[in-house]
Amino acid sequence: MADQLDSFDRKLLDRVQRNAELSAEAIGQEIGLSGSAVLRRLKRLKAAGVIQAEVALVDPAKVGKPTFFIVALEVERERPELMSRLRQWLGNEDQVQQAFYVTGSADFILVITARNVESYDALMTRLMADNPNVRRFTTNVALAVNKRGVFVPVEAG
Repeated sequence: MADQLDSFDRKLLDRVQRNAELSAEAIGQEIGLSGSAVLRRLKRLKAAGVIQAEVALVDPAKVGKPTFFIVALEVERERPELMSRLRQWLGNEDQVQQAFYVTGSADFILVITARNVESYDALMTRLMADNPNVRRFTTNVALAVNKRGVFVPVEAG
């Protein structure tokens, strides 16, 4: 799909990632399209799965200041059915904000948010009980969050 994105699509994706509340007309004025053309393109990009969701970023300090944990997780075996089960488990947990399958000494890097250390410990206890293929994990506690987001740079075609 990336090779099918024209310069208007790329500009549009940049704008909506920065502010999804902008009207189609406002975006159109910025990138040189009509509001109706912007709406058609947004609909097409959503249908194609390029735009997966529109979400609100919540300020953690204003909702109870959860703690962020960065976790390196190792598995015993990388058998497809075991990896699929673990990926599904991670995907279903709201506290798991991001999960990356990586190279190196760990198999996954996770970004987890929890109300406190006890809540994090309960989640990891469940993870180990529900996924016996997990060998071990190491945890880093975020002392501060300097930047948080999911912006994907869209290079000009």
